[in-house]
Amino acid sequence: MTGVHLRATSTATPNTSFADIELIGRRREAHTLRRLLGGMSDKRGGALIVRGEVGIGKTALLRSVQPPPGTLVLPISGVEFEKELAFSALHQLCSPILPGISRLPEPQRHSLESAFGRRAEGQPDHFLIGLAALGLLSEAATERPLLCVIDDAQWLDQETAHTLAFVARRLRNEPIVVVFALREPNDRSELTGLPELRLEGLAEEDARKLLSVRYSSPFDGPVCDCVIAEAQGNPLALRELSRAADAAGGFTSPGTGSHRSHLEAGLQKRLAELPQDTRLLLLLAAADPTGDPVLLWRAAGHLAITPAAGTPAIDAGLVSLGLWVRFSHPLVRSALWRDASPVDRRTAHGALASAMADGGAMDRWAWHHAQALTGPDEDAARALEHSAGRARARGGIAAAAAFLEKAVELTTEPRSRVERALNAAEAKRDSGALDAALSLLSVAETAPRDDMAHARAGTLRARIALDLNRDATSVAKLQRAAELMAPLDPALAREISLETLTAARSLGRFAHRPLLSEAARAVRSALSATQPARPLDHLLDSLAIHISDGFVAAAPLLRRVLDVYLRGEKVDSPSPDVWCVVCGVAMDLWDDVAWQELADRHIHHARAAGVVTALPIALSYRALAHIHVGEFSEAAEVIEEAHRVAIEVGTPGLACMDTTLAAWRGDQGRTAELATAAQQDAVRRGEGRVLTALEYARATLFNGLGRYDAALEACRPAYDLDEAGFHAWGPVEFIEAAARSGNPGLAVPALEKLVQRTQASPTDWALGMELRSRALLSSGDDVGDLYQEAVRRLDLSRAAVHAARARLLYGEWLRRRGYRLEARTHLSEAHTKLTSIGADAFAARAARELRATGVRPGSRRAGVATRKLTAQELRIARLVASGATSKEVGMQLFLSPRTIDAHLRSIFRKLSISSRRQLRDMPLSP
Repeated sequence: MTGVHLRATSTATPNTSFADIELIGRRREAHTLRRLLGGMSDKRGGALIVRGEVGIGKTALLRSVQPPPGTLVLPISGVEFEKELAFSALHQLCSPILPGISRLPEPQRHSLESAFGRRAEGQPDHFLIGLAALGLLSEAATERPLLCVIDDAQWLDQETAHTLAFVARRLRNEPIVVVFALREPNDRSELTGLPELRLEGLAEEDARKLLSVRYSSPFDGPVCDCVIAEAQGNPLALRELSRAADAAGGFTSPGTGSHRSHLEAGLQKRLAELPQDTRLLLLLAAADPTGDPVLLWRAAGHLAITPAAGTPAIDAGLVSLGLWVRFSHPLVRSALWRDASPVDRRTAHGALASAMADGGAMDRWAWHHAQALTGPDEDAARALEHSAGRARARGGIAAAAAFLEKAVELTTEPRSRVERALNAAEAKRDSGALDAALSLLSVAETAPRDDMAHARAGTLRARIALDLNRDATSVAKLQRAAELMAPLDPALAREISLETLTAARSLGRFAHRPLLSEAARAVRSALSATQPARPLDHLLDSLAIHISDGFVAAAPLLRRVLDVYLRGEKVDSPSPDVWCVVCGVAMDLWDDVAWQELADRHIHHARAAGVVTALPIALSYRALAHIHVGEFSEAAEVIEEAHRVAIEVGTPGLACMDTTLAAWRGDQGRTAELATAAQQDAVRRGEGRVLTALEYARATLFNGLGRYDAALEACRPAYDLDEAGFHAWGPVEFIEAAARSGNPGLAVPALEKLVQRTQASPTDWALGMELRSRALLSSGDDVGDLYQEAVRRLDLSRAAVHAARARLLYGEWLRRRGYRLEARTHLSEAHTKLTSIGADAFAARAARELRATGVRPGSRRAGVATRKLTAQELRIARLVASGATSKEVGMQLFLSPRTIDAHLRSIFRKLSISSRRQLRDMPLSP
């Protein structure tokens, strides 16, 4: 019932490998799969992960359900020892439809060609590769439904898993279904969030029924009971255990132990019965996961193996040797490879290398050639290094790491071995294989003393420590690494120092003050920056001054650094960490224009450079800028994209962004829920600055609700902290909470700090917030003038939501002084603006004040589009209204043109329009 592998077809004829078969005990699961496949007839697609242990019947279930007539089926299978070769499985999947690549947009085509090694130049963009794969499958599905079956998904290479997960989440409006068969246990985090179907063991009644169908003559009763008990409902275990019992006439005991050992023992026995040439032929097939029969028979020819050798394996139901080479069950491949002797494995690799020597697959040749060797070989190691370079160029970090690791094994010259071990360790760390990286570091550190190698190893150990645990100890290790590197490579040492300061600042309250001070002192006492000084050097110096001498002392240099990055002078592709720091500088300097522009550049750089892991943070900076401008709908769109990308790449969530937006919207329940979850996560990861962000969000919410005591308590933990990025926000909320809760004395020191910072960078935003805060604490005759000037200054800035709040405060003061008519004007303006923005708590506060003046506030007047459209639809509508085509919108939002068109149909229906031209005239602003 299990173990029959699917065949792919690349022709227009219907695939016949599926047939409706009623599996015993799997009616519910089969119904779920039929419903998913049936949707393809209505141009609907989707994805499903079928999970279960070895032999539970995943493949049998997939084979049991008939897809719509004419469906093109593309099956692949992950291979354990190819797991580190980037995009290898994706290449297999796309091979039958690869001619359609010519119809893809040029950037997508080039990225996919680079990933597949068909294009030497250019760095592939992982999101463009995802879009290209989606476009390629979409093109293939224009005439008939498409079913992709990915068996043994736990062994997919990381890049393929990311790409297929990207595709699988975007199939709702495509006649494409992607089904993954995933063995448990596994660590396939890339597929998290996709729909799942878990296969459990068969019930005893179904297990007995399966045995009765499998064998016409009954077992001896006790033997049958023993087989069923030991198999634990696993169909393949039932088959293998019952075969052993049946072979002895039903009079032998199946024995004891796990059914997995019996499964493997059964396969080992069947394989051992095959002729030597047949086993070697199967070993060749196991070593080459491409399933290419031409390559198989060429390699077999080098070993004088004839086609007749395949007949016993075919007759035994272990393999099919047709258009593709397919094993009947993944266990066959793994059992073959595990049980083969080292000599036979090397023989298989050598034959494949010989068969590929005249071809263009140089990287696979290098890999097989290296695996066939019995000892060191410098030429082979160099070939692997070249393959690693090509793999890294096409985005295959894990593949590069695998090539370099093997190169280390083949190297005996001490210095070359150390260099390759360090390069391999760095690649392993970049690919997320931290344990392997540490092992390679141990190899590097056993070699003769080399100061540069020692410093590089120390830096990498510190970075891995920071990856594993973002605590003060790991930051101290990184600082020590910078000190070791300083006399050897000052420029690199300063880059490490910037990492150190950035990491220490992210710890926030979890970083001991001496740690930050020592890091800053080390930076300032180190050798001067490289000549000519880079923007990064000036940035590092300004951060060190900020930490050691305070913000006011650092402000002039921070301003000069910010101007350099804004002009783009001598800024050569700064790292994502640098962009984050510079965005934070703009926030500290109250420069709302620079903040937004740099956030946009950060996003553009992350997209262009393919640094996908940096994109969620870049988007979060842009979302915060939208919030402070009062563009809540736009902020929601950006946050939604940030979450989507974070899921794609497996980076930590951004719950503090959701919390901040919910707080500004006045959603008390959602703010509390999000803040609780985000706080637990931040404490676990040791990210103190996230806690400050959450406290700021709570203070904003409570100030909006008029719960000033609660706002004051929310502010207190961060009161004495001097955390970058919060100078512009926290003190302002603290001052309002203290003043309105009857504790103005508490706010006096906060006002003094605030004034120092605003005067150090007197932008309109800074001065407006300073004047507003002075007015809250003043009792003289100049209060009205302070509020009026605060409103004027904030109106000159982009901080629209803060300008509206200043009007609210001014109106509240006027009403309490008895100036009802003047109060109505400012409160009405504040209410209208806060309502249109969506700051509901502050709008409700303004409404209460208006009612106290005898005026009934107007109803909420949100745009029709904002009310009717989802955040995704609103973003698509705006892009289309600006003149973008479906392809252009799809490339920006990482969706297929067909999906964009489906969204447009929904948008047109909701807005009662029928054309893109009409969309341009719709009120799409919030």
